[in-house]
Amino acid sequence: MEHNDKTPLSVERTLLERRSIRRYERMPLSADDASFIRDSIRNTPTSYNGQQFSVIEITDQELKEQLAEIVGQKQLKTSAVVFAFLSDFNKIAVAARAKGLENPGFERTADGLIVGTVDAALAMMSAIVAATSRGLATCPIGYARTVDPTRISALLGLPKGVYLVCALAVGVPREIPDQHPKQPEDLVIFKNSYGTPNMADKLMAYDRTISEFNATRSGTKSDNDWTGHILGYYREGMNYNMLTALRAQGYDVEK
Repeated sequence: MEHNDKTPLSVERTLLERRSIRRYERMPLSADDASFIRDSIRNTPTSYNGQQFSVIEITDQELKEQLAEIVGQKQLKTSAVVFAFLSDFNKIAVAARAKGLENPGFERTADGLIVGTVDAALAMMSAIVAATSRGLATCPIGYARTVDPTRISALLGLPKGVYLVCALAVGVPREIPDQHPKQPEDLVIFKNSYGTPNMADKLMAYDRTISEFNATRSGTKSDNDWTGHILGYYREGMNYNMLTALRAQGYDVEK
């Protein structure tokens, strides 16, 4: 994905050569690149055109270092900018009060929780595509959501009706790591109904592909497979207390 001039990458290269990059040059984004990423975020498709998301653009180095200390991910302080993608029902609440309209509290439903999360995730993908097309590096950081939600919410000044969905580091790449193998098409895209023949066999073949990749990749190598490694993440995730954190931010799901 090496791209040293200012000619935008093709759509094909942008989407198919994308990878998460964790090492950055300590230099800011150009004003043009930053503006393009912001405009791409603003043009994200959202449910009902309700735009149930917002983004905090973090360039303050001290704040970035505080985030890196909490989350334990150095790219939060070495990247040029961190975008915090938020599910946001506070803006519609403010607008409803301004017009004297009743707010039903959609964020307290499971669908409202999903809508805000999807909108924020779509906005993050818009930013990833925009940044990648300009030859920049990106790395989504979901652990920013789960590591210490109360502390992160206070640090970012999040009001009720707003919660952090994911953080995204963006900057000038200092490395171009090997691209992780993805599952084959018939394990990802099914035809007309769920499933594919011999799913277990195909998943085990992919598991072996990941093991071989991790053992031979450039940079840090490991003996990680796919199945056991992902289940390890899930086991760790069982200790998160996101429901309490969501309720504290006003996402007290009732139905």
